[in-house]
Formats: sequence, C-alpha cells, structure tokens
Amino acid sequence: MEKQLVVSALAALAQETRLDVFQLLVRSGPTGLPAGTIGQRLGIPSATLSFHLKELKSAGLVRCERRGRSRIYSADFAAIRDVIAFLTSNCCRGIDGAMPAGEETCDLGADLDC
Repeated sequence: MEKQLVVSALAALAQETRLDVFQLLVRSGPTGLPAGTIGQRLGIPSATLSFHLKELKSAGLVRCERRGRSRIYSADFAAIRDVIAFLTSNCCRGIDGAMPAGEETCDLGADLDC
C-alpha cells in the first residue's frame, strides 16, 4: 500500500464523527448498514452523515452499494488490513532491523479475523 493512501485513511479516521461511523460499520460486519440506520444510531443529521460517508469512501475505508432504493455502506476490511500491515511492516525489527532470535516475522495483528 502506498504511503499517501495510508495518510488519507488515517486523516479520514482522525475526525470524531467519521471514527464513530467507521467503528459502527466495522461492528455491523460485511453486510453493512443503510445510511438512514447509521444516522439514527449515531444521531447524525443526513446532510452531515452524507459528508462524512463521502470522506470515508474517498479514503478507501468504506464501500457503498445500492440495494433497491437504499444505499448500503460497509467497512472495507481489506483496506483497513492494508493500513495495519503498512503501519506494522517493520514491527519488532528494532533499530538495526533484526528480529529477536528464532523469530522471522512479527504477528502483531495476526488475530484480526473479520
């Protein structure tokens, strides 16, 4: 993953409302939620929610699909895994890049099973 994509994703999540929306979508799993349900659960007016969903989608963290008359939003789990992988790519290698004796890789985040 390119550094600029990671910066965009982290910048999008650095805003409280967007972080709340993203966390709700993560909890909802791959089936996602309609925009109206997101707004109701978080108490966000539709115009405000639309702005924040657009920002999350632009950052590559949220997907949107049309089902009938509804727009269903879901977290892009592959994208967030890529961000985590980028952030932890040199995990546990220390200053000189050496892993502790007997270890080849760091398993930080290995239990992320969404």
